[in-house]
Amino acid sequence: MLRWIAILFIFVQALYALSDGEILKRADALMKNPSSSAQFRAYNDYKNLYLKSVVSEDAKLKIDSLQGIVKSGKNLHIDVSQYSDELINYKAPKTLEKAKKYKPALVDTTKKIKLQSLHKLKSIDMKDNSFVLKFDNKLNSDQINYFTLYNSTHKRYKYVFDIYNAVLTESKNLKKEGITRIKLAQYNSNTLRLVIENTQKMDITSTHDNNELVINFSLKSNKSQFIKVKKEHITPARADRDKIIVIDAGHGGKDPGATGYKRYREKVVVLDIAKNLKTILNARGYTVYMTRDRDKFVKLSDRTVYANKKDADIFISIHANAVEKKQAEHASGVECYFLSPSRSKRAENVAAKENSADMSLMNTYGKQSFLNVLNHHKIIASNKLAIDLQRGILGTLNKSYSDVKDSGVREGPFWVLVGAQMPAVLVEVGFISNPTEAKRLVERRYQKKFALGMANGIERYFINN
Repeated sequence: MLRWIAILFIFVQALYALSDGEILKRADALMKNPSSSAQFRAYNDYKNLYLKSVVSEDAKLKIDSLQGIVKSGKNLHIDVSQYSDELINYKAPKTLEKAKKYKPALVDTTKKIKLQSLHKLKSIDMKDNSFVLKFDNKLNSDQINYFTLYNSTHKRYKYVFDIYNAVLTESKNLKKEGITRIKLAQYNSNTLRLVIENTQKMDITSTHDNNELVINFSLKSNKSQFIKVKKEHITPARADRDKIIVIDAGHGGKDPGATGYKRYREKVVVLDIAKNLKTILNARGYTVYMTRDRDKFVKLSDRTVYANKKDADIFISIHANAVEKKQAEHASGVECYFLSPSRSKRAENVAAKENSADMSLMNTYGKQSFLNVLNHHKIIASNKLAIDLQRGILGTLNKSYSDVKDSGVREGPFWVLVGAQMPAVLVEVGFISNPTEAKRLVERRYQKKFALGMANGIERYFINN
């Protein structure tokens, strides 16, 4: 127990290295950035501040952090209903009421944005392997956001630069030999967006100096395109498939997991789906390991230890949900969870079932305290992975099954994800207690479709990150 307390203390110290005001200021600034990455970081900051406000009983900090959690969570389509309810029902201490009137930080920062002078784009020069954007004012690093997208349907790469607090003085028509499309436009009232679109992968780097943003690029060799024409039936290997994935089929051996409709067992269903997922990912060029490939018991704590030893890039634990018989026909849906000390009753109930096999001697309070800080540095990446998995699964299943319910991406205190040194997600493949879903979950066709959806979600995650 002393070892756990020591680890907990180290994480708490790291968490509080910055002052509350500095973290709040950083989160508010990130909220101005429309990119999902910035929104995830803001959400994580607000969550950490909320935890501290509970410990320190700081009423104003609690209001600030709750408002931030609700706004950023809604932007990311995360279930934040418990925080929203707490904010609505929260009654600040009388000592706070006597203080000067509270003005929400998010409202204040919005006003500041309107007062700032906008940077005007004066010119854009295209050289052999670079674009030079020149503005009328000095650029700051936090004004520039870069991300990439890949459209697998049209097989096109998009390299996107957002320059905040910037405007076009006139429209620009841009063309460059070897590049499919270049688009420079006013994304919104104070954001300038440059999109470089190409069917061929490119290496992109950028630097900024004073009032200039320089974007350097180089095209990959065309040799791979000739190879694709000759061997169309072979899925071409990509550099970003040099990844290690650990798949964890929940329960096993003496732990059957949930027993549902017609006594179908969770441990059997999730192992079948896990094996299908491994086959698909192996065929796509990934290195894949499984915590169990047969009906055997594996302690929860040993599963992430195994993933860490394999130096995995992501960890995915597969489970099936269940409810009591009287509710069986009404409870259904696919959902993905990432690690968090969530207080929602739904998450706690699901986690309690999946955590039941944990043989750790740490008591409930110790676990909850440990969850509050452990893995917080991976929460953003895990959240992204959960969203991409959910999209991949539903996007694939809905092509063949029109009534698959989207139960969303949620936070949950799942002990099997604790200790993972990589993004980690728990997937609930459906309710094995629901007659319709249970029948599908034991069908080989449905299992393969589900695994294909997960594989597509994993592809999306690696491409975008």
